[in-house]
Amino acid sequence: MSLRRRRAVAALRLTVVLGVLAGIVLTALGPATVTGLLPYFTIQSNVAVGALAGYAGWRAWRDRPDPPPALRGAVTLYITITGVVYHLVLANPASPFAMAQPDRAVGEALGNQLLHTVVPLLAVADWVLFDQRGRLRLRYAAWWLAFPLAYLGFALLRGLVVHRYPYPFLDAGELGYDGVAISAVLFAVAFWLLGLLFVTLDRTLTPRRPTTPTPTPPAEQEVGVAGTGGS
Repeated sequence: MSLRRRRAVAALRLTVVLGVLAGIVLTALGPATVTGLLPYFTIQSNVAVGALAGYAGWRAWRDRPDPPPALRGAVTLYITITGVVYHLVLANPASPFAMAQPDRAVGEALGNQLLHTVVPLLAVADWVLFDQRGRLRLRYAAWWLAFPLAYLGFALLRGLVVHRYPYPFLDAGELGYDGVAISAVLFAVAFWLLGLLFVTLDRTLTPRRPTTPTPTPPAEQEVGVAGTGGS
């Protein structure tokens, strides 16, 4: 990797790390505390993408290989889920699971946008521009569901203890476990399809190797020349 490219990769990944840190700190300036934010998928996915971006940026600066593409694809998928679910489900007035958006101070509002919009866009840009291509497999889309499913179990178990749920579509008190199960299946299918989209994009963005013509063996060339001379 050239020095110029290494600098660009490291700069983008450092920006992701700073975006995550600023987003969490600014959000914690509001009513929520850092520990109170930890149960949210938003925070967990941002911490994951920030940690991986920092590690991958350090490796790029030292001209070392990136972390495994399957890991980078998984973390990029999770932060993409954060952005998509926030904008299409939680902050969308037309959604049945829309959450009331409180009046936020400037800093807290900026932190909210960093975590739900800016960091996901930067992480996807990093993946599109700088990730190794052609390494993802279709089965990864199913494997990547492991963390969202584990988070579902965590949120439900925590809800039994504290009687609070981080998101409306996981609120067993309001929806019942049957309602949560339906939501979980629908979201799992959507996340699986999103994972398949990542794999498809990976294959689409993979540079195609130019095909070279197969050289004709010398014996066949001699036969061809001889045949031409005798006609």
